Amino acid sequence: MTIKDQPSLTSAMQVPAQRAAETAPVHGAVMTPTAARVLAVLRIATGLMFLWAFLDKTFGFGYATPSARAWIHGGSPTKGFLSSVDVGPLAGTLRSWAGAPWADWLFMIGLAAIGVALIVGAGLRIAAVTGALMMLLMWLAEWPLATTTAAGKATGSTNPIIDYHLMYAIVLIALAAVYAGNTWGIGRRWAEFVRHNRWLL
Repeated sequence: MTIKDQPSLTSAMQVPAQRAAETAPVHGAVMTPTAARVLAVLRIATGLMFLWAFLDKTFGFGYATPSARAWIHGGSPTKGFLSSVDVGPLAGTLRSWAGAPWADWLFMIGLAAIGVALIVGAGLRIAAVTGALMMLLMWLAEWPLATTTAAGKATGSTNPIIDYHLMYAIVLIALAAVYAGNTWGIGRRWAEFVRHNRWLL
């Protein structure tokens, strides 16, 4: 039988997900039950990280954001970070966004939505794309390629390319790619609900 004559793969020919997980050591399936649970923990932990950033910036719990600078008290979630950008090709543009209401709202909605999506395990593709874009913009703002600021001070960059923003982006993409919402999340039910719009998975 030639490759041309091979039957096309249909859903009826697929190994069911549970059976694939149970027999992973035998047939070499990528996802074992343990791996699925580890990725679920990573998904939930990453979601809590995004949601915590949203809550702290909104209410000012005194960790990264003091109460006086909380969003609900008139503070700007973007002003502190973006106004201090002084390196990189987009430094001027990013500084001009600091404290802008549209930037504050987009940033905060992004943090909350990405956090919730990761915690519940639905909409991971959108969370991956928007989260990776957010992390890329923050990477550009910190511009780890620079060793000194415009004033000649050390930037504190520890790696010129791979920093924590890019690592978060990679984690988001990986979680979406392996359907991490299917374990300890509503990923399977969400997939049935949006089956005609797979970009919403």
